[in-house]
Amino acid sequence: MRRYAPLTKLILTIIISIWAILFDSPAILAGVAGLQLLLLAITRVSTTVYKGILGLVMFALMLAVMQYLFGATISLALVTGLRMLNMTLIFIIMLASTRISDITAALVKQCRIPSDYAFMFTAALRFIPDFLEESKAVREAQSCRGYSSRGNAFKRMKSYLTVVEPLVLRAVTKSETMAMSLELRGFGSQRQQASLAHVALHGRDYILISLTTLVTLALIINKLQPIGF
Repeated sequence: MRRYAPLTKLILTIIISIWAILFDSPAILAGVAGLQLLLLAITRVSTTVYKGILGLVMFALMLAVMQYLFGATISLALVTGLRMLNMTLIFIIMLASTRISDITAALVKQCRIPSDYAFMFTAALRFIPDFLEESKAVREAQSCRGYSSRGNAFKRMKSYLTVVEPLVLRAVTKSETMAMSLELRGFGSQRQQASLAHVALHGRDYILISLTTLVTLALIINKLQPIGF
């Protein structure tokens, strides 16, 4: 996946999300998720990504169980969990195999999105791993001070709220630091826009985009066809 252009990965993320919505078979959705895991293994990402995916799988399983407990059928519960898993997995693959600066360059150069809006989007993506690390640090600090989050579901929900306030304060501080750094580096100037990475598409990108787009169009046409008698 690292050999493909960032725009190809962005389009593939959208297409896989559409597939997750169009497919209503647990077996097919599980196959799509397995294909994504294979792509992730080929990409050779760090073990931290796999830990996050394990948590994501557990959350999808919990979502399916909750759907079943609230009256949904087993098939519908599995479809709900697998849809969430597929839509999130491809997003993780894109982030794990692409530099944030390359995503920004693709949005600006090829999608013609203003650089300010593209940077806002990619800056939000950059904050996600930082928030996870800071959340872990806050919880460890609370544990060192004798705070325990064990107990029933309501106590655990309350413990999550105690993490929100320090995270918000640290996010505001980090945002101010980033704003000052961008201003000092001349963000928004012509020189900054000209220094964006080159993210041209190659033959393999056009082939992958064409194949996945054709499959998606076929699925949409099949969904729109009236049911015959």
